[in-house]
Amino acid sequence: MKMEVNRFMCGAVCTIGELLVDGEHECWTLEDVMRPGGEKVPGETAIPDGTYKVIVNHSNRFGCDMPLLLEVPGFTGIRIHSGNLATQTEGCLLVGTGHTADSVTNSRLAFNTLFPKIRDAFRRGEEITITYKSGGV
Repeated sequence: MKMEVNRFMCGAVCTIGELLVDGEHECWTLEDVMRPGGEKVPGETAIPDGTYKVIVNHSNRFGCDMPLLLEVPGFTGIRIHSGNLATQTEGCLLVGTGHTADSVTNSRLAFNTLFPKIRDAFRRGEEITITYKSGGV
């Protein structure tokens, strides 16, 4: 499974993008602000452009299995999960069925549609990757 986040709007409080799964639109994304020159503010910085392996494992924080991104430079514990606002992420990727300039909407619905696809691919032993691109911002 290949996922791709195409960022197209970076504002003062968040970055909005589109998530593709195997080349098809899946949902919209929200993450923290992209910072110039690789500057990192803990819990308030978007994930660097690049491709990362994704696994599914138990999250102690959320108390259930969730997607986890591996080997993100300068980051640990990066998950894909539900949430609508930048205040609900500390570097993770939030998903929604719609978006505004500073939020995603219907996040639980988007996550509940996306997660079974990721989980099932993981159970089948497929390699799962996510690529972040900032060409549109």
